Amino acid sequence: MTDQEGSTHPFDALTPDVILDAVDSAGFVTDGRLMGLNSFENRVYQVGLEDTTPVVVKFYRPQRWSDAQILEEHAFSRFLREQELPVVAPLANDRGETLFYHAGFRFTVFPRQGGHAPELDNADHLLVLGRTLARWHAAGNDRPFQTRPAIDITADCRAAVDYVNQGVVDPNFSGRYRDLGEALIEAMEKRLDGVTWQAINVHGDCHTGNILWRDDLPHFVDLDDSVRGPAMQDLWMLLSGDAEENNQQLRTLSEGYETFL
Repeated sequence: MTDQEGSTHPFDALTPDVILDAVDSAGFVTDGRLMGLNSFENRVYQVGLEDTTPVVVKFYRPQRWSDAQILEEHAFSRFLREQELPVVAPLANDRGETLFYHAGFRFTVFPRQGGHAPELDNADHLLVLGRTLARWHAAGNDRPFQTRPAIDITADCRAAVDYVNQGVVDPNFSGRYRDLGEALIEAMEKRLDGVTWQAINVHGDCHTGNILWRDDLPHFVDLDDSVRGPAMQDLWMLLSGDAEENNQQLRTLSEGYETFL
């Protein structure tokens, strides 16, 4: 599909044949079964393999991450697994490679992980989530990211406002959007004035869709948004409901988190 200027979408060429050929080229022999899975930034598929269980294959959106940043994420995922943390890490081929290339695409193969979303109204689930994230964050102190970015709250928000103002919003509303964005950033700067926080390796997108609960443990998937940031980045996405429910959930998460520390 093309837009009005005739440009093509970067995933237009990612046909079923290309997907299967790519996985075969990485040393995983496919059996022709293919099912698309939900993903916002990338393209993700469950792919059947001959004589073994299916795998999950992620094709990276072009120009989002460098090879070095992707490989650093892979290495950190595998490091967390070595620390016996429940993280779904990339599979390596016979040469120890985890990032593969085919037909202009970069992709990675993961084991398929079963499970269901954690129950945010279950105190036991929240306590385990808090303890597990505390272990994760502590492990990250031993292997801080060198190539992946760090969160800069106001700068990141300003970049988003600037981007949306570059023709994304209807011109009839762009002025109001710009004024609102500037007001919010100004309020954030005042609120954060003098506030300091320790930068650690965080999951970055720690919502329930990226957590599979199985065997009384939260198995974390999709570290694609892993960055350096505050611990709260991995906690606030686990809050759901009204303010009172949020406060109770945060207290329980914090109890689990601080128990480990």
